[in-house]
Amino acid sequence: MYFLAIETSCDETAAAVFTEEPKILSNVVASQTDLHARFGGVVPEVAARAHLQRLLPVIDEAMQQASIKLDEIGCIAVHNTPGLVGALLVGVSAAKMLALALQVPLVSANHIESHIYACRLAAGREIFPCVGLVVSGGHTCLFHCKTALDFDLLGSTLDDAAGEAFDKVASILGLGFPGGPAVERAAAGGNPEAHRFPRSFLKDERLDFSFSGLKTAVLYTVCGQDLSRQAATLTPVQRADLAASFQQAVVDVLVEKSRQALRKTGLNRLAVGGGVAANRCLRSALERMAVEEKAELFIPPMKLCTDNAAMAAVAVEKWRRQLWAPPDLDAVPAYAIR
Repeated sequence: MYFLAIETSCDETAAAVFTEEPKILSNVVASQTDLHARFGGVVPEVAARAHLQRLLPVIDEAMQQASIKLDEIGCIAVHNTPGLVGALLVGVSAAKMLALALQVPLVSANHIESHIYACRLAAGREIFPCVGLVVSGGHTCLFHCKTALDFDLLGSTLDDAAGEAFDKVASILGLGFPGGPAVERAAAGGNPEAHRFPRSFLKDERLDFSFSGLKTAVLYTVCGQDLSRQAATLTPVQRADLAASFQQAVVDVLVEKSRQALRKTGLNRLAVGGGVAANRCLRSALERMAVEEKAELFIPPMKLCTDNAAMAAVAVEKWRRQLWAPPDLDAVPAYAIR
């Protein structure tokens, strides 16, 4: 039984082929970073048009790498929520067309919850129930994951997501786009204790996040309260110290909230997904915390942290339960809290 999955929720055009085990046979991603870099962020219209141009070649490459033909596919999976509506529509439309043409079931997948399933893929065994932490450009959420398909939201960001804060701080420091890798590279040579930036809700019992104040604190430190200074005047050492101090503040909050979630739920498994989970400082801090809490930590390899189609293998769980998507499946840009 072969599945073909499609991912076009933001700025990565991706397709993957996997089996019902699930076992990944191919996972192809066409990045749009070069298209959006000059704008300093993802432009929705540009992303949607790029998906239109790249999706069929990406699907073809995924099929070739898996060494199977299209008529061998038994199910089509697609991320239909959340994301940029124009981008999502490209993937959803293609998935519906393929399912109809091949006369096979169509299964929808939630992009955010798929990030947690990437941990299941990497582990190669059952990881549920667990606490799930999703840290990406658009979302920062904590879940009580009872099963692969049954998530209860424990807390989320009240403003900027962690990945969004990385992008904005990278822009403030003149580090370029995408911000996450740029800040991490700059922080490698900096002192994380050079600046004591705010850590919102760090000791509060609530499991929510807020990174807007942190971003603003970096802005005022760089440009002054009247915003009269320029980032270009920073020395390499100053820029590195600012990047390291900002990164450490984000990591401290994410780790502490994950610790609180483990204690609150009584669970001893933590699964972490999303693009920010590729950050080495965060991964190391989570590993130390997991040891302290006697918890099992699941973080997928870098290629499964960032947006990809293989993580849509959560569709296998729906396929087993015959939870097919309707033929009029639509793109839903907002994340529906259940």
